[in-house]
Amino acid sequence: MSEEQDKNAGHAVPVEPEEAWQARDIIIALIAFAVIIAVAVGGFFIYQAEKTPPLMEGDMAPDFTLQTLDGGQISLSDLRGKVVLVNIWATWCNPCREEMPYMERQYQNLKDQPFEILAVSQDRLGETEVEPFVKEYGLTFPILLDPDKNVGGLFQSSKFPESFIIDKDGVIVERVVGQLGPSNFQLIQHLVDN
Repeated sequence: MSEEQDKNAGHAVPVEPEEAWQARDIIIALIAFAVIIAVAVGGFFIYQAEKTPPLMEGDMAPDFTLQTLDGGQISLSDLRGKVVLVNIWATWCNPCREEMPYMERQYQNLKDQPFEILAVSQDRLGETEVEPFVKEYGLTFPILLDPDKNVGGLFQSSKFPESFIIDKDGVIVERVVGQLGPSNFQLIQHLVDN
């Protein structure tokens, strides 16, 4: 046996000092505490979001301002005094594609009255995707670009197409999930006439 081995014979040689174990325990406790706080805070915000009811009939429509396909800007609040159809859609959405010609026909029937369609595109590439679509379908109502889906978030829209019929005072009168039909435009005509 060497002298070094002889010195340590019968003695336990600590692998790590006790202070290192205490520091490690504190770090693990702090990490666990941070994870618990993060989960609790995240859960609170998810709970709050789920508690917020979706916009429904009788609610004031939230105001927004977006760029139009032709380079202008439109704010919903600028259209007070008109009945407004806010239609949230995307070019890749088949039901949206199917309803656009119908919306264009109804727009032509109502365009000389206090009525406006705001077709809010949620396409990520904005003008690049939307412009060819609008030309293909010959759409003449205002097309708004919302690649960040801000308006979809404001209106708590989760499906395409989704439309909101808003009266002359800015109040949501009807929320339509899916394609618009004759009964929706009968309601619009009634609101325009009164």
